[in-house]
Amino acid sequence: MTDALTPLWRASQVFRFVTLLYAVSYQIGSMSSYSNPRLSWFFVALMAVWTGISAALLSEKRIPLWKVVFADQLVVIGLMASTRLVADPQWYSTHQTLPTTLWATNAVISAAILFGPRGGIASAIMLAAVSALVRDQVNFDLWTDATAPVLVSVGLALGLASNTAKRAHSELERAIRLAAITEERERLARQVHDGVLQVLALVRRRGNEIGGAAGELADLAGEQEVALRMLISEQRNPSRIDTGDAKVDLGSLLRQQGSTTVSISAPTDPVLVHKPVADELAAVLSTALSNVTLHAGSGARAYVLLEDVAGDIIVSIRDDGIGIAAGRLAEAEAEGRMGVSESILGRVEMLGGTAVLDSDVGTGTEWEIRVPKEQK
Repeated sequence: MTDALTPLWRASQVFRFVTLLYAVSYQIGSMSSYSNPRLSWFFVALMAVWTGISAALLSEKRIPLWKVVFADQLVVIGLMASTRLVADPQWYSTHQTLPTTLWATNAVISAAILFGPRGGIASAIMLAAVSALVRDQVNFDLWTDATAPVLVSVGLALGLASNTAKRAHSELERAIRLAAITEERERLARQVHDGVLQVLALVRRRGNEIGGAAGELADLAGEQEVALRMLISEQRNPSRIDTGDAKVDLGSLLRQQGSTTVSISAPTDPVLVHKPVADELAAVLSTALSNVTLHAGSGARAYVLLEDVAGDIIVSIRDDGIGIAAGRLAEAEAEGRMGVSESILGRVEMLGGTAVLDSDVGTGTEWEIRVPKEQK
């Protein structure tokens, strides 16, 4: 794919040659008014040579463009100053400088394309000031001359066009990248569906038919089938794809931990948070669900709710297990078992949030994790 600014550079070089023709015609019409017409033709020749050189350098981009644009400013300033060498004060104070305002606009255009509106306006103000100094027109009537308004307008317009082209090109690249990612993930999803999911479904069905130890294998296969189907569903959703932005969808990340014994509810719209925050909250959930598996008792189910409320992210993790006796967490920490204190409380505190545990024997366990959506 070509660079976003390539069409603007090409158009600017065409404009550069057109303005050269105008400058030569202006030279022919004004030559009789010059005090040194031969020297004036020398400067016009320099103008023509630089027009060709700059056009080639800006098109081929063999050297950094900023160097060419900087040189463009110097050449225009030098040619403007040369007006005093070929004309009398009475003439140049009431006429355009030697390279003509139209040809000098090329330097403003180049700066605007490369640096945006700020660069274009800065170049325009500089060249307008040089023109006023060369022509001894630095006074309160400066803006009655068309030079400054024309140059500033061109710098602003081309700078805005340059920024728009860059944004449009960036969006097009993102769309192409997203389409390629989606297509690849669709292909992988079909392969997984045709292979792994069918095998898991067969194992689950036959295991339940056989019973006994095979029934346990069937339950495990069923859990993996549900988790894999959920993962494929998430990957197929284009709004969930991480395209390199600073934020990811927390809901998509948490749903990947769902299973036949874990129900996860999240908003339909993406809950976008910075990736490090999302990773830490996913790790908190993983630890909490592991504790449910290890300590909540056989057959316990877990329910996870994700909410985006008033600038805070709330993750509620509840199970219907046997619960935790009062003081048991403190005893576990004293015994060196740091799962809750480090993996849950430590992570939440690092994110500037709070983790509240509500549990008792026979009532199950519930965690409410609350962290700021925007980290400082």
